[in-house]
Amino acid sequence: MITYNDLYEVLRKEKYNEQLQVLPKEFVKEVAIFFEEQKRQSSTESTTFFEGLPKAKKQLENSVALFRELIVRRKKKLLNLVFVATETGILKRDYENMLTHEKDIFDQFIKIFENGDKQIAHALQSEPADNASENSMIIFSQNTEQFVDMQGNVVGPFSAGELANLDNSVSQLLVSSGKARYVDGG
Repeated sequence: MITYNDLYEVLRKEKYNEQLQVLPKEFVKEVAIFFEEQKRQSSTESTTFFEGLPKAKKQLENSVALFRELIVRRKKKLLNLVFVATETGILKRDYENMLTHEKDIFDQFIKIFENGDKQIAHALQSEPADNASENSMIIFSQNTEQFVDMQGNVVGPFSAGELANLDNSVSQLLVSSGKARYVDGG
């Protein structure tokens, strides 16, 4: 069974070491049992010395505070490991030091970060291609009055023989109606 001193020592090691520290697989359950035992001791009024009652309550409060700080420190390290793992890969030792629920959280964060990276990569890859093929160079074969393009912008007027680099859909309409032709023959 875990004791207050064990909990303090675990926190001390976690605090002063950069890597995630190894904890027993059933650590959280052991802490829960320890808290239950402390609650029983602090609520028992049949204590022979009444001075022991406030001390037991204070130790329970301190134990809970130690455990919370331990969990916060481990969460910070876990987030740092997620960042490192998405950039460089995770060390097997770090993954093995995680508790079961921490591994689940870690795996979920890795998937989220990888999905975000894929979205960024997709956006970076498709933008230049889209921008390059978004517009077409056309030459007007007749005078064309001002009109509104697909984005709601006013375009024109254009004179016969005038070159324009317009949105593909607008260029296609103008070419199909005989008002312009593609410069590159497309």
